[in-house]
Amino acid sequence: MAKLLENRIALITGGARGLGLAIAERFAAEGAGGLLFDLPQAIETATVPEAFQVFPGDVTDENSIKAAVTRAIEVFGRLDIVIGNAGVVPPWRETEALDLAEWDRVMAINARGMAATVKHAVPALKATRGAIVLMASINAYAPHANQMVYTASKHAVLGIARAAAQDLGRFGIRVNAVAPGPIATEALLERVRTRTGGGEGMAGALERMSDRTALKRLASADEVAKAVLFLASDLASGITGEMLPVSAGQI
Repeated sequence: MAKLLENRIALITGGARGLGLAIAERFAAEGAGGLLFDLPQAIETATVPEAFQVFPGDVTDENSIKAAVTRAIEVFGRLDIVIGNAGVVPPWRETEALDLAEWDRVMAINARGMAATVKHAVPALKATRGAIVLMASINAYAPHANQMVYTASKHAVLGIARAAAQDLGRFGIRVNAVAPGPIATEALLERVRTRTGGGEGMAGALERMSDRTALKRLASADEVAKAVLFLASDLASGITGEMLPVSAGQI
């Protein structure tokens, strides 16, 4: 049986860790290879699938993204899939305590970086009638208390996906998003550990997160990766401008 992404070439931003690396591993299992774009310090410690090469850069630097796309074409000869995964979760803050310098930094990564990724992917994807999948969040559906900037940035990702889908459909390029709920990545665990002090407090916080889902557990990084795989593959050939939640049925 043919693999879903046999011989496809993908560029994954934020691809050397967390959800990005889980996506790369799932893609490699389905026959894809390509380029993982991430910060130099993330790449230094990453163990990536053999089918993928790494490329250091920062999504806040538009030229860096452009260079990654150019490198993918030079090495692999084509680009079929682009996954906009790079993002950051800021500390929790009340509205009256907003740090606008922090706001600018988060938006530069989560929103502007996502738009730049889509922009520079377009010429290569026109040639392959390829697919783009952007990492939004369950917060693109509903706000979260004490997280105005993150919520706003992920609403922006949904807007980018929907608008780009309208612009790029005539070239056969599909653009979709996924909306994970809480996923037990090391980044989430560290945030919970910081807020609760670890130990029983941390265990209780994770249990409460699980209790707020229909499945009474957190979705996994691999489950997010499988949703991204679906949207990037020909199984979703008639789907564009949509956002798929992966939240274990968060209530």
